[in-house]
Amino acid sequence: MKEGLKREGTEWLKAFAIGVIIFAFIRTFFFSNYVVEGESMLPTLEEGNKLVVNKIGYDAGDLQRFDVIVFHANKKEDFVKRVIGLPGDKIEYREDRLFINGNEVEEPYLKEYRKKAEGHYITGDFTLKEVAGAEKVPDGKLFVLGDNRLGSWDSRYFGFISNDQVVGKVNLRYWPLDEMVVSFDE
Repeated sequence: MKEGLKREGTEWLKAFAIGVIIFAFIRTFFFSNYVVEGESMLPTLEEGNKLVVNKIGYDAGDLQRFDVIVFHANKKEDFVKRVIGLPGDKIEYREDRLFINGNEVEEPYLKEYRKKAEGHYITGDFTLKEVAGAEKVPDGKLFVLGDNRLGSWDSRYFGFISNDQVVGKVNLRYWPLDEMVVSFDE
C-alpha cells in the first residue's frame, strides 16, 4: 500500500515538473507578459496594463502598419509603441494628419485623444527626413510612434528601430479585466 502511494506521488511530481518545464518553454519562446510603464501609449494603453506579447507566429516582416509591438529600446528597457512606417514607406505629418507615400491615412485609434486635445494638434508637423535622416524607412527597419504624441519618446527622437529589436506583437491586454482588448486598431 505504501509502495503504491509512493509510486503515485512520484508520478504526480514528474507530471508537475514536466508541466512547469513546458510552461517555461512556452513562456520563453512563444508568449510573454509585459506590464505597461509610462504614458507614451495613452489612451490606448495605461500605466499598469498587463499585456500578452506573441513572440513567434510572425516574422518581423509580417508586422502590419498600426500593430502595437514591444521592442528592446536598449539592454535594460523594452518599449511599447505602434508601427507607423514599414520598409519603403515615406512618412510625413502635416496639420495633424498622417501621409504615407503621399496618401493621407486615417488613425482611428487617435480619435479619443484628439477629442481631448480640443482642436489642438497632437502630432507636430515633420517629414521622415527631418526626424530620422532618411527619405524612406530602410529595409529591416520600422518607424514607431506612441499614441500619446505629446508625451512619447519614439522614432521622432531615436530614429528607426531594427526588426531585430522587436520582441513581439501585443496580442492581448488582459488587465484590468474590465478593459480586456484583443485589437488595438480603434
